[in-house]
Amino acid sequence: MLVKVLSWPLKAPTKNPKYSPFIYFFRFLSQTLSQDPYDPPFTLACKPKKTTKEGPQTKENPNKDPKLPQKSDLPFDFRYSYSESNPGVEPIGYREPKRFSPFGPGRLDRKWTGTAAPFQAEVDMEKIMEERNRVLGDPLTEEEAEYLVERYRHSDCSRQINLGKGGVTHNMLDDIHNHWKRAEAVRIKCLGVPTLDMDNVCFHLEDKSGGKIIYRHINILLLYRGRNYDPKSRTVIPVMLWKPYAPIYPKLVKNVADGLTFEETKEMRNRGLNSPALMKLTRNGVYVNVVERVREALRAEEVVRLDCTHVGTSDCKKIGVKLRDLVPCVPILFKDEQIILWKGKRDEE
Repeated sequence: MLVKVLSWPLKAPTKNPKYSPFIYFFRFLSQTLSQDPYDPPFTLACKPKKTTKEGPQTKENPNKDPKLPQKSDLPFDFRYSYSESNPGVEPIGYREPKRFSPFGPGRLDRKWTGTAAPFQAEVDMEKIMEERNRVLGDPLTEEEAEYLVERYRHSDCSRQINLGKGGVTHNMLDDIHNHWKRAEAVRIKCLGVPTLDMDNVCFHLEDKSGGKIIYRHINILLLYRGRNYDPKSRTVIPVMLWKPYAPIYPKLVKNVADGLTFEETKEMRNRGLNSPALMKLTRNGVYVNVVERVREALRAEEVVRLDCTHVGTSDCKKIGVKLRDLVPCVPILFKDEQIILWKGKRDEE
């Protein structure tokens, strides 16, 4: 700073009063300040923050919900699919640990066993049937049934639920009750593998939801809620957060069919592959008449082939399992999306 003051050019004082010693002093102060444009000589003072005196705050756990775990009074075991699973067949393995419940950790008062969440209490069927009959009320008259059918059976109905290859799933029950809040009936359109056995689909819809089927045409159903249905007093239906992995079941097709030798089984498979297809199935189609046509064909033929091109390997095996139980018959080959069915030796015995 001293060097800076000495380097100033000195001028002889004049008699002009504006060149007073105070002017030189103010000039000295202005020169010593920073010339950086981003560092102004004067800055606004920050307003002091108001400190509020509050007591110690307790941190609440956001994941903890006082409403959990949910308790449901539905008198049946919770499964991902009710119509497409058989409780009598035990799996031989699981693709995920049993502790991973699809309802979420700590969200349900039932324990997940890998395939279902069983109901722990005893089931009083008389009390359940009395409650269902009370909700359904008196049967619909012909005029009331015709009015509901004409209102909800058309394809442009906004109260529609699509039933796919998963069949009657657990979360579908919650969707049905959500529609019943504002509509007396729900239109259900069935497609895919479940349409092989529509009686099974209707049974599980009525049994699990408590409603009644008032209309059935091919793959279209109308599910009626009942006269005395109250959406505010409906039972709690906990929702599955994800689809659980399907367990591992025993092998569907044996290397050697029961009642045949290895050479005879091989010959039957070759005959089936070289025979004309009985019918061609499409993906997510309507298979209502497949069981009857296969049953009639096996009365005249020993082996039948179904062309399931573009249906998918998983759906082919599901179709084979349902035909095995409904026809009945023996699936002996699944190859290149072709199903080979053998009628078995039941006629000879």
